Amino acid sequence: MAATDEEKEAATTTTTATTTFKNLGICDELVDACEKLGWTIPTPIQVESMPAALEGKDLIALAQTGSGKTGAFALPILQELIKTPQSFFACVLSPTRELAIQIAEQFEALGSEIGVKCAVLVGGVDMVQQSINLAKRPHVVVATPGRLMDHLSNTKGFSLRTLKFLVLDEADRLLNEDFEKSIDEILNEIPRDRRTYLFSATMTKKVRKLQRACLRNPVKIEVASKYSTVDTLKQQYRFLPAKYKDCYLVYILTEKSQCTTMVFTRTCDATQVLALMLRNLGIRAIPISGHMSQSKRLGALNMFKAGECNVLICTDVASRGLDIPSVDMVINYDIPTNSKDYIHRVGRTARAGRSGVAISLVNQYELEWYIQIEKLIGKKLPEFSAQEEEVLLLLERVGQAKRLAQMKIKESGGKKRKGGNNGEEEDIDKYLGHKGGGKSGGKSKKFKKSRD
Repeated sequence: MAATDEEKEAATTTTTATTTFKNLGICDELVDACEKLGWTIPTPIQVESMPAALEGKDLIALAQTGSGKTGAFALPILQELIKTPQSFFACVLSPTRELAIQIAEQFEALGSEIGVKCAVLVGGVDMVQQSINLAKRPHVVVATPGRLMDHLSNTKGFSLRTLKFLVLDEADRLLNEDFEKSIDEILNEIPRDRRTYLFSATMTKKVRKLQRACLRNPVKIEVASKYSTVDTLKQQYRFLPAKYKDCYLVYILTEKSQCTTMVFTRTCDATQVLALMLRNLGIRAIPISGHMSQSKRLGALNMFKAGECNVLICTDVASRGLDIPSVDMVINYDIPTNSKDYIHRVGRTARAGRSGVAISLVNQYELEWYIQIEKLIGKKLPEFSAQEEEVLLLLERVGQAKRLAQMKIKESGGKKRKGGNNGEEEDIDKYLGHKGGGKSGGKSKKFKKSRD
């Protein structure tokens, strides 16, 4: 498995070139696994957090997106697993399905030589197959909170009462109202005598509350200034009337047609409309949103990674933690209502020391949200330069393309039903030669006979 973008960033962000995984205390088997993935130098969050983790401390680690957090918690867990092999050894909670799958892939890649087995429990996938995977007694469970509770409540014989490690990745997002009830229930189901790692981009009041509730004398690590963006990112905005926003979007994508671009919208429905509109104009766009089935979401993501489509229209489901290499540009079609989400969106580009561009399209109704973003990042951004007369030459074509997109959506049954095979998904199938597939466990050398 190739190194993730997050881990390649090590070479440009490390605090000292002399630090290695070996002298941080990582065992030879895992150092070899790191080398096979192309991880040669630990990132700052790994340098700061892993010694405390290897000493058996609880952690609360704050680091900006793309900082190598997955390796920072996976390596200490795997090292302890080598010493005391056991099924249901660790559980990692993630706010999104895609991030959960990505974390499991990292665990399996790092643990491939020692036969580490993972189970991924996320919504949008058949629970029966997941139950079969749990019956194989994996070492690591990676899950979204709601689906984990579904299995703890309904899957016979499954419990986490012997759990040794709990990780909350993107903890600030895990503690919003969508997940808070499930998190509380999970904490009641697992042993108090465990190690807990809490990784977060930001320290919110709810993260502090969780820290008090479930960590014992944690070591706190912070390796980046709060709410920072990287220096290689060129950030711009354009103030415009709402009625011309589609024109500006098409103008920018046409002017920068060689770029790989992520376009962020506020709603799932907007991803569908914009993707169809852009396709009508000959732009290779594909949507990803929570309204799509899991297989279609992964298919769209894989197409974008492979370069078959160079524009990904997405909601904030794709703003956190995903390893999407070589994104040249991020466009905020809708300004996020929560200014912290801006940091995560624009963090999809300018990764691993590369440069990147972020352009925010700000209409008259979004100005206050944009002002909050400038306050958060502590800088006034320059305006994106474009002649409005030239942009508005596109008005008629863009308007027609959008009308055709809206007609197509209406013909296919209007608004999507979650998980349904609707018009949008049929349209995506024209692009996707996608086949679903579960993950297979690593080939066991050391753990194939290990039992609880």
